[in-house]
Amino acid sequence: MRYAICNELFEDWPLEKTVAFVAELGYQGLELAPFTLCEAVTDLSSADRRRIRRTIEEAGLAVVGLHWLLAKTEGLQLNDPDPDTRARTARYLFDLIDCCAELGGDILVFGSPQQRNPPAGWPRTEAWKSAGEIMHACGVRAQEQGVIFCIEPLSSNETNFIINVDEAAELVRQVDHAGFQMMIDMKAMSHDSRPIPEQIRAVHPLFQHVHLNDPNLRGPGMGDLDFRPILQTLGELSYSRWLSVEVFDFTAGAERTAGDSLAYLNAINEVRRR
Repeated sequence: MRYAICNELFEDWPLEKTVAFVAELGYQGLELAPFTLCEAVTDLSSADRRRIRRTIEEAGLAVVGLHWLLAKTEGLQLNDPDPDTRARTARYLFDLIDCCAELGGDILVFGSPQQRNPPAGWPRTEAWKSAGEIMHACGVRAQEQGVIFCIEPLSSNETNFIINVDEAAELVRQVDHAGFQMMIDMKAMSHDSRPIPEQIRAVHPLFQHVHLNDPNLRGPGMGDLDFRPILQTLGELSYSRWLSVEVFDFTAGAERTAGDSLAYLNAINEVRRR
């Protein structure tokens, strides 16, 4: 199991401080939210991207990739009746794919619930068709750049488009391109009535990335969700890509959240190895 953590947890920390702390704890990778680096990813020059990559790698970490792709952007929408808006959104997603590759990452996670909600009155069939076309184009660009573009199934509490792993898998199969896959998120999956291990098995091997978080929005081990059967299932499926700790409630502080989450996951793995 390769463990990473998402960098927005560290809020106002300088990148140098973040990577030093994360590496010391024993994480192997850092997953980046673009809004923590810049207002728009196009603002990052090649020199900026090389510097960020070098800072992370010199700390002994890998750049996992990008998530929260459209957070804090304006005028971008995956599902919009206006073709110009959709085209502008697709171009920005291409920019994100290019940036991810230049940073040394190999995965992009498209969550962005507000930027994928079809507006009222726009038929779902049209939204599904539009999303499929853009995701296919992203898959082509991703494959060219040597990365994978993933749709993130969320819950109906967050979005009205792709609200479970089955819908994400349906879209992946429809797009049918190696550069476009899906990922899984424990917080989102907890809203499904089925046991999480059952959901994981239902969409294997389509998922290429995993977010570890508790339904209470904190890290693994900081709530009621039992991650033991989750890690066991991933192990049985020989999952070997990244597992990233992603949290939304920063109340406990970055140090405790990052440290306690990894300690909990390592303890489970230690028991599994015995």
